This record gives sequence, C-alpha cells and structure tokens, in this order.
Amino acid sequence: MSISSSIKSIQDIMRKDVGVDGDAQRIGQLVWLLFLKIFDDREQEWELLDDNYRSPLPEPYRWRNWAANPEGITGEELKSFIDNELFPSLQKLDSYSTTPAAFVVRGVFEDAYNYMKSGQLIRQVINKIQEAVDFNKAQERHAFGDMYEQLLRDLQNAGNAGEFYTPRPVTEFMVRMVDPKIDEKVMDPACGTGGFLTCTIEHKRKHYVKTPEDERTLQASIHGVEKKPLPHLLATTNMILHGIEVPNQIRHDNTLARPLISWGPKDRVDCIVANPPFGGMEEDGIETNFPAAFRTRETADLFLVLIMHLLKDGGRAAVVLPDGFLFGEGIKSRIKEKLLTDCDLHTVVRLPNGVFNPYTGIKTNLLFFTKGRPTREVWFYEHPYPAGVKNYSKTRPMRVEEFTVEEAWWGHEADGFASRQANERAWKVSLGEIKARGWNLDCKNPHVGEQVSHDPAELLAAFTKKQEGIAQLREQLKAALAEALERDA
Repeated sequence: MSISSSIKSIQDIMRKDVGVDGDAQRIGQLVWLLFLKIFDDREQEWELLDDNYRSPLPEPYRWRNWAANPEGITGEELKSFIDNELFPSLQKLDSYSTTPAAFVVRGVFEDAYNYMKSGQLIRQVINKIQEAVDFNKAQERHAFGDMYEQLLRDLQNAGNAGEFYTPRPVTEFMVRMVDPKIDEKVMDPACGTGGFLTCTIEHKRKHYVKTPEDERTLQASIHGVEKKPLPHLLATTNMILHGIEVPNQIRHDNTLARPLISWGPKDRVDCIVANPPFGGMEEDGIETNFPAAFRTRETADLFLVLIMHLLKDGGRAAVVLPDGFLFGEGIKSRIKEKLLTDCDLHTVVRLPNGVFNPYTGIKTNLLFFTKGRPTREVWFYEHPYPAGVKNYSKTRPMRVEEFTVEEAWWGHEADGFASRQANERAWKVSLGEIKARGWNLDCKNPHVGEQVSHDPAELLAAFTKKQEGIAQLREQLKAALAEALERDA
C-alpha cells in the first residue's frame, strides 16, 4: 500500500473515534505520531553515524519501545500510557536532557494533544504508521515528502488552519528569485508549516552545498517563528523531514509580540521569504510594540514593518501581500513610504485571482525588495493564467512551470536589472510618479485597455476604495464647515 493510501486509511480510522472532531484535529493527531516515528527513524541514522549519540528521550518513551511492536500495548493501557506518562514526560523533557533536541521535542509537545479516546483505534493508527513509514529508505522518504505536501494542502479545508499553506509554485519562485547563498541567514517570521524554509533548504542544497562543512553551514542558517501550535508542529516535522537534524531554530512564538526596538543588530538576517497572514487583526496592545506612525492591528502591515527592520543593509526579501496593501491609505501609505525610502522595491509580481483557492479569492502580489538603498523605479509584472485557464482550482492549481517566463525576463540585481524590457505583461513606474499618487502602488498595466471586471473580490476592493475616499471627503467637509462656523461665531 502506498504512503498516501495508508494516510487516507489512518484518517478513516480516526473518523471512528468520538474524540477527534474535524480535519484540523485529525491532522494534529496524525502529525505528533508521525513526528515521533520520523524522529525515531532519524535517531537510528544518528546512532550509526555517531557511537556516542544519546537520545534526548527516556527509553520508555522512544517510539521503538512503546509503539513499534504491532502486538504491543493497546486499549485502556495504551490510552493511559499516552495521556498519563508519554505526554507529561515529553512536555517537561528538559528536566531529563538539556540537549537542543530535547528542547525541540518539548516545544512540539507543549501544545500537542491526544484527541483519540479509544486505545484500540490508537493502536490501529500506530500500526498503520509503523507499516507505512520507514524514513530511512530514500524512496519512501521522497514519497513521504509528496504525502506531506498533500497534508499541507488538506489544511486548506481545515477551517482557520488553511492560512498556513502557500502553493509550492509560489514559494519556489520567490526563493529562486531571492537566491539565498549558503552562508546567508534566512528567516520566515510567520513560517506556518515551513514551506518557504524547506524550499530554501532545497535551493541551497541544489546550488551551493558541496561539502559536509557547507551542510553544517546550511543547518545553522534556517530560522522561523510560528505563533499557532498545529502549524508549528508541522513546521518542526517538516524540518526533520528535510534533513535539519535539530530544528531548534523554529520557535513557537508570536514575532509581533516583541517590541520592534528590541530586535538589535545580532537579530538581523540576510534574506526573508514570507507570506504573513493577511485579513486578520492582532490582539489589543500588539500595535504598541511599533512606532506610533505604523501602529495598526492589521497583521500583514505589522509584519512588513518588522521585515524591513529585521533585514541587514543589503538584505533581500520576497513577501506575499494582498491588493488592499497596494492601494490602501493612511497607515498603509506611511508604511509604503518607508518601504520605498529605506528599501529598493524593484519588482512587484501581480498574481491573478484564485492562486490561494479555496482558502481565499483575494488577489495577491509578490513584493521583492532590497534594504539599504531607496527605490528609483518599480517594475510590475502581471502573471497571466495559462492558456485555456480562467481561474485556479483544486483540480487545476498553479504549476511551477508558469513562472519560467518571469524568470527569463528577470535579469540580475547586480547590474540593476539592465536587461529588463517592457512588454504586454511588464512595465515600470518611477518613484516620482508613485509619490505623486500618494504612495499608491496599485499601478494598472498600461498595455491593457480599460476593462470591466465582474470578479466579486475586485468589485469589493473597488467599493472599499471608494468608501475610503468618501469618508476622507466627509472629514474634509466637516473640518471646513467647523472652521466656517468658528469664523462666523
């Protein structure tokens, strides 16, 4: 049976358990079990390579000693062991071992849960995992990677967990264009399940890792922070799956909860690739961690301010942002002014509708910028649908090959992208023009005539923009009327 078929049968078993409610809980339950199995397989490898290797897990809690035997404990005994021994021990693992691996495992289990109520069904799930997954077989490791991608896609149907999956073609394109070198520190401050970081690992290994020392450099260069427990668990598992031996650089935290001024020079990074959550609001008080000019509760806006701050001079970033940021006013305008003044926003790739379906139909953009020099001009590239496609869907998602045209056009930052040419999809706008537009980056393609859109998301965005203009005009009229009344008084 293939790994993907085994995972489907595992989820079918979980559906029989009264304690597991919905896709998000099923995925959470499955992933902590997979984590322990994968960790045990990796430990077998580490034991072969290092005679002095010592597991951070006490012997009774290693997968091989309580789960691997298909005839092992089951029923109430298994349920009691997991709830009363395994979880409490792993959640305070640092009292047993102070190794980095111990802190990783403890971090994973601090917010993990055993949702299943039936010990018999838990045993069936464990036996399926034991039968299906051998991480030390290269072929199965590759197949499991494909299955893991499917698990991440399943998150899109798991309520609010869906925000953590960015389509792989988008992450791969962004990483390739930023091109992080072997010794460059790469960060995702809202890393979700780790998609950008795993793409970075693959990119560095493909292009720059030549020696064991290079691999050690890579291992230390990957950094991420994730606020929510389930995606953090998925990200940590994803790092181990991609050969990061001790992924203690993936922290379970809210990056925005730390005052901006507390991020000092030692915290600066060379590259940031990220898709900050958009459309959401931060809890009260988070905005006070930022300068008064940029205080907002809108998550994506705060993350962009943080990203600019975290980059070293010469550092490069690629960030996914919704259309609303491009045309937004007020605080958004001040953030854009800072972006264009402190950084060179050299490229904006405008994505079509449906890239993030079914999670959201909001149109999104990929912003590429380098810190340390002001923007002179911004190149825009309008990404088209493939021939014969009118919208992306679950059965017809975006493909990696679609970005080959952009890559051929891209050029090199070292020569100021001198080879770029305007065409029916690409155009540039000077800083002066953008400033005259009130820092509005919603620059339409001049090569396409005026079109009437019937897309609900675009119509809603246009309506919102008009309402903002009306509100602004109303305030101006009120101020003028108040001034006139004062003069007449």
